[in-house]
Amino acid sequence: MKTIALLLFFIIPIQWEPNFEHAKELAKEKNQLILLNFSGSDWCVPCIGLRKEYLETETFENFAAENLILVNADFPRKKKNTVPTEQMKRNEALAEKYNQNGAFPLTLLINSEGKVIKSWEGKPKVTVEKWVEEIQTVCQANK
Repeated sequence: MKTIALLLFFIIPIQWEPNFEHAKELAKEKNQLILLNFSGSDWCVPCIGLRKEYLETETFENFAAENLILVNADFPRKKKNTVPTEQMKRNEALAEKYNQNGAFPLTLLINSEGKVIKSWEGKPKVTVEKWVEEIQTVCQANK
């Protein structure tokens, strides 16, 4: 049974919560921070780089699976990548509150009360390992 669970852990990608209000509830229950990422997944070159070079790496995914509630507010431009209307409304509300300058990518660490603890505009200027260490330090300081 443990083998199956381990196998599923490595096959199934980490989950991104589509609803920020639910993410806050989960963060409170689990005593974790929320990592909110604003992206333009099909037009923003730095966003695509952040996703491939940081968010989809084994180093980040392993840490995030145990330590973060993940939320992605995506703003694609191509019609084929359009997000459902309800999701777009949630993303726009998040942008109105947390990304009024329209920065892409913008990544925030937020507590369960909705307070921004740390932010990164653009891609991090360090390796994914150093970035995860930085996130881990912030998480530990806010337990």
